Amino acid sequence: MVSYSSRFNWFWPFIWALVLGVLLGTVVQTQINLLALQELNMQVDWSTRLQTTIHDLLNFAPVYAVLFGGSFIVSQAVALFISRFFGPPARLFWCTLGAALGLWATFKVVDMIAPMPILIASTRTATGMLSMLGAAAVSGFAFARWSRLKSRYPRSAAFSALLAAAAVVSAPQDVLAQSNTNYEVNTFVSGVESPWSMAFLPDGRALIAEKPGQLRVVGADGALQAKPVGNMPAVFYSGQAGFFDVLPASHFAQTGTLFLSYACGNRSANHLCVSSAKLSSSNSLENVKEIFRTQFAKKGSAHYGGRMVELPDSTLIVTFGDGYSYREEAQNLGNHLGSIVRINQDGTVPNDNPFVGKAGAKPEIYSYGHRNVQGLVFDAVNNRLVAHEHGPRGGDEVNVIEPGVNYGWPLATYGIDYSGAQISPFKEYEGTRQPAIYWVPSIAPSGMAVYQGDLFPAWKGSFFVGALKAQQVNRITLKGNKAVQEEVLFKEVGERIRDVRVGPDGALYLLTDNAQGRVLRVTPKTP
Repeated sequence: MVSYSSRFNWFWPFIWALVLGVLLGTVVQTQINLLALQELNMQVDWSTRLQTTIHDLLNFAPVYAVLFGGSFIVSQAVALFISRFFGPPARLFWCTLGAALGLWATFKVVDMIAPMPILIASTRTATGMLSMLGAAAVSGFAFARWSRLKSRYPRSAAFSALLAAAAVVSAPQDVLAQSNTNYEVNTFVSGVESPWSMAFLPDGRALIAEKPGQLRVVGADGALQAKPVGNMPAVFYSGQAGFFDVLPASHFAQTGTLFLSYACGNRSANHLCVSSAKLSSSNSLENVKEIFRTQFAKKGSAHYGGRMVELPDSTLIVTFGDGYSYREEAQNLGNHLGSIVRINQDGTVPNDNPFVGKAGAKPEIYSYGHRNVQGLVFDAVNNRLVAHEHGPRGGDEVNVIEPGVNYGWPLATYGIDYSGAQISPFKEYEGTRQPAIYWVPSIAPSGMAVYQGDLFPAWKGSFFVGALKAQQVNRITLKGNKAVQEEVLFKEVGERIRDVRVGPDGALYLLTDNAQGRVLRVTPKTP
């Protein structure tokens, strides 16, 4: 007869094997992430490696403990149950295999339901995934060796193992405050589907790009034309992919020319594409022509960038994201991921681009080392190009863009990964440019505008950055390459802000990020 206590002699071996798996998995993912940076010629000494590992043990390990802990409890209970049919020697095999398979299944499930494509960055490659599964297998092997559980009691052990599910969990969050300003906010347009950007036409009308792939026309009085613009190019709509920006050419009044940026392709091979077209009087696009698409074709549906602006010399600036799972490619001049490009209006390359003639570099690239640039403005008064980009958890940043400059991602960042893991041990890195301002925690910046209207004299020259997560707009004053003033506005709206534009009337227009979105008009408060 087996005593009551011997039935539970699996408990401490299980706990120690679980702790071993969390520690091993954390250390392995840290080294994989550092190795990816070293392949970009980043120098990582032992002191930096140790500091990064300690950071991840404090910040990544709790998140990983939830994922691994859940999978380990279930996988080992199932392994013990199966091993009863094969005898005690088989327990070693089933516990080892079960730990690896359980973690693999957990990664797949989490990646399907999490907002980001891949939660644990070290699993982006086959080598990284196998290394993480190997660490899990070691813990399964350890549990099988350390436990003295008799094979005829697996049912009891399996049931008790499931009861241990109360073992691990934790979470954080935060927000900002705002000042009072003499303005009022009114709804200008409602009923637009997931609006992404807005552009005003010379005759007072406006165009709204709806993310699912429609282009809508709004009258100067705010009346939304019921029928979307016809003959749109095919848009890949999934996750963060969709129809992004619409930009009327400076000569629109004479030619009716528009530029459109959108995701094209499918989930397994897609790009950011730019097309030119003519908006006809019959509310349809004519002469639609693709003038540019990013190279290479990436998988997934995240981080496209997609903002556009026309410079005084009539060239186009277009922003691109790093594709999320390809972050190191933002340092590779051989493709367009994580870059800002400059092209002529027919898609050809301007001769004075910074990387024209450089072997192995895409000649369209204007700047690089970006994560996901979703705000872009040309400040004509100060003759400067300004962009902002999403960081991960923290590290959103505004940059004054200059040709040929490396803006650091992922070599240097003020943010950490969504999992709590450190992306880079450096906030500054030699050869990269520091941001004008950055946010920790993240505000999730969206559209951006520079105000040069007359309705709000105190705002003249300010940059307005919309925020999705923070549900606000940040007003920033830049002096040179640094922000010298910041104010939080429109918190009272209580909605995610997708785009910010200045209208020809001097009012500020805000797009809300909803399935049934609105365009809000900000004007001075009437007496």
